Amino acid sequence: MKNSFLIFALVAISVFVVDQAIKYMFVFEQFYWWSECISLELHYNRGVAFSMLAFLGDYLKWIQLGLMSFLVYFIVKEGYVKSYSIPAGLLIGAAISNLTDRFVHGGVVDYVAWHCGFDFAVFNFADVMIDVAIGTFLIYEFWLKPKDEK
Repeated sequence: MKNSFLIFALVAISVFVVDQAIKYMFVFEQFYWWSECISLELHYNRGVAFSMLAFLGDYLKWIQLGLMSFLVYFIVKEGYVKSYSIPAGLLIGAAISNLTDRFVHGGVVDYVAWHCGFDFAVFNFADVMIDVAIGTFLIYEFWLKPKDEK
């Protein structure tokens, strides 16, 4: 259990640090790059996915803080850190990084804009890590988990 928690913590801290470092480049160094399909440019998302719930304003960060607190408690209490230390670390580190943006910048710092053929969402490294974590949870649960554990 100690090794699992250490892996969980290291992964979460690593994702947080990498994501915040990348966001620093866009917020403070005004990094910008454009191509025909993908642009790297600063955006602030005041809502959640696709700017939904932006109408909640500052309440959104407090709601998310409550949900994050419950999620961390649930992951640790139910023993998911032992079985899923890497995806749990990816999920928590990324979620805490995006939540930190809400408190520091007033919205999540997004910077990867897809516009090849159609305008897609603008996202960041933490968003990708959340997707990877959820995908890993699902793959393990439905395809890799031994039958006697199901």
